[in-house]
Amino acid sequence: MQHNRRARALRFLFHHALSPFPRRQDTALTTTLAEPRGAQRLRSIIAGSAGNVVESFDWFVYAAFGLYFSKVFFPDQDQTSQLLRTAAVFGVGFFARPAGAWLMGLYGDRVGRRAAMVLSVNLMCLGSLLIALCPGQAQIGVAAPTLLVLARILQGASMGGEYGVSATYLAEMATRANRGFWSGIFYATLILGQLLAMGLLLALTALLSPEQMQAWGWRVPFFIGGGLALAVFWLRRGMDETPSFKRQGGQRITTRELWRRHPRETLTVIGLTAGGTLSFYTYSTYMQKFLVNTSGFSADDASLIIAGGLAVFVLAQPVLGALSDRVGRRAILLAFGVLGTTLTWPILSTLAATHDRLTAFLLVCLSLLIVSAYSSVNAVVKAELFPTEVRALGVALPYALANAAFGGTAEYVALAFKQAGHESGFYTYVTVIIACSLVVYALMPDTRLHSRIADD
Repeated sequence: MQHNRRARALRFLFHHALSPFPRRQDTALTTTLAEPRGAQRLRSIIAGSAGNVVESFDWFVYAAFGLYFSKVFFPDQDQTSQLLRTAAVFGVGFFARPAGAWLMGLYGDRVGRRAAMVLSVNLMCLGSLLIALCPGQAQIGVAAPTLLVLARILQGASMGGEYGVSATYLAEMATRANRGFWSGIFYATLILGQLLAMGLLLALTALLSPEQMQAWGWRVPFFIGGGLALAVFWLRRGMDETPSFKRQGGQRITTRELWRRHPRETLTVIGLTAGGTLSFYTYSTYMQKFLVNTSGFSADDASLIIAGGLAVFVLAQPVLGALSDRVGRRAILLAFGVLGTTLTWPILSTLAATHDRLTAFLLVCLSLLIVSAYSSVNAVVKAELFPTEVRALGVALPYALANAAFGGTAEYVALAFKQAGHESGFYTYVTVIIACSLVVYALMPDTRLHSRIADD
């Protein structure tokens, strides 16, 4: 009898411990243990968002200070030619983003979202410090712009991976009821990094003379960015992994399977990103040069106008993101598509002719509020399109491809139109691309109602 009891006990343990199909109560217990508490979720989201701020700061410092270091790396050219070459290097970073998105997306889907986010911030730190320490062309010749390009490739790979993995991480850590709100917070942190870059620019230009800014002042933000990235490295090491990734166990998904299993979702991400990323980089990074090079504002006035507009932009992100939790993501995207298609030409043509700072500020605010209808929800929309095992790659890679093709080339295309004497052609270009994205918004499902993120 004792032998029978032992045999039954062993069969019980084997069934409950080794069976791949545990009973309902065992599954519930495992799910409960895997789910982070509310405070844990919040801490992890804040840690991820802090990293976004620093990565964005490091990325946009290049654009903010381009007016000063363009002469260091590309001397003996007129201002438009210097800015054109600096913008071309800025675009090189964007073309490195798909490679970073691909590698980091695969890494995030196989090893973990947290591990990929730690790796991305290390690459950004290396790129920032390389720019900070790089001598000018007067000292090392053609090696100077070569090193500048290398640094932007490192930063591009970092930013390409950072966006997809951190957007996936945030969407999986947030609850179903407030994913749109946290998507807005996610993009607000990206813009906050850009705003901090602009704020540092304003502070340094107030403290230093133009000669000092060109000589060495432009290096300061790259040193600061490298130091902050090191701090984020330690912060992210303590983050929790998402429950979704823990449950799926890091399946080995290939890039080919992404395109084979999810072609419609992948193409949807490319289409919905194209108009949004082009308009964002037109009104945030290129607009500073536009106000100086076309409208005739001073560099200081242009920086103040853009900084003020970005402050309004940051505040709009969580508001529109929270609104999408009530009315749906698709309605918000449609609002961007319609307003962007109809108002892009009037806004840009009026900005080109105005010399009044208040008018320029109000127009920049209007344009960025329109872009907010895209930026506030785009991260969560992409994450909600894909299943867990391919989500980081599905968010990162098609977004980075569209971002490289349309966002990264925005400044270069705009300056090329201007140099050719047909600047208004750029207004038409932006309008047409936004209209193409509007078609995608009209045809895609509302991901709030059809989300593939099953966890709450």
